[in-house]
Amino acid sequence: MKNKEPQKDMTLIQLFDRFGTDEKARKHLESIYWPHGAVCPHCKNHKDKPIYKLEPRTDSKTAIRAGVYKCGACLKHFTVTINTIFSDSHIPLRKWLIAYYMICSSKKGISSLQLQRNLELGSYRTALFMAHRIRYALRETSFAEKMDGTIEADETAVVSVSKGKGGFSGKIPVMAMVQRGGQVRSKVMPTVNGANLKQAIRENVKMGAQLHTDAHFGYRGLEHEYEHHSVKHSAGEYSRHEGENVITTASVEGYFSLLKRGVVGTFHHISAQHLPLYLAEFDHRHNCRKMTDGERTDVGLTKAVGKRLIYKTAN
Repeated sequence: MKNKEPQKDMTLIQLFDRFGTDEKARKHLESIYWPHGAVCPHCKNHKDKPIYKLEPRTDSKTAIRAGVYKCGACLKHFTVTINTIFSDSHIPLRKWLIAYYMICSSKKGISSLQLQRNLELGSYRTALFMAHRIRYALRETSFAEKMDGTIEADETAVVSVSKGKGGFSGKIPVMAMVQRGGQVRSKVMPTVNGANLKQAIRENVKMGAQLHTDAHFGYRGLEHEYEHHSVKHSAGEYSRHEGENVITTASVEGYFSLLKRGVVGTFHHISAQHLPLYLAEFDHRHNCRKMTDGERTDVGLTKAVGKRLIYKTAN
């Protein structure tokens, strides 16, 4: 069996047309996860022994749902959603893929209430858990290489808990490192101090790289490990030229600006427990910003394999 290549560009109208049924949504997943034919998730067989696609049956004793395969090696049944965030979900697969697209294509995020309304989900809790599962899938658990080139690092505070008309209380420190013209890595910080800031940079930035920060005292001492430059915001300095080199933290500040507009305008407040999931969502959109909405969604779907999430561990 050989699937068609997934469509790279996709508008919202095209999405509803392509995923109008669960069968269409399933075929799209198969084209992403199995570009060269079905692979058994139990024994990893894909060519040693044949894999059979079973015909759906509605008999009470021998019922077989659509999309089931049987492995000729281990003789077990499986579907394309096995070992993914979609496993054992009662939500139709077409709604999962549409939600994936909406989250990956919405620049400042999309609220769970809007997902509930647009996808006709049964409750806000269902929509929230669904969105958290997708964010959990988008989250990078590890990085193969450290960041190199020109890296901008900065920290900010994100509003976490709303207390009604009286304003907001509770702010969570967040640090982000942006490779200029490249990717971002953000993380929640227990507290902003020199030890934590330096540790985050050493874990993520290659020794000897060019590092741009503001004049925060926590970054002092890094000049022995990196080509460290800083701008002094308190003196009105936001960028300066040193030959052909522009010293600035504009890229990472732009990332924080979009994140905060999403928090205030879309989500209104975010709990400290779930903030890492929201950071993963914004990181994914930033890192895939040069892609079309369809490509960004497909890349996000590839991250759903090997991840499961139950409600109590949605953090």
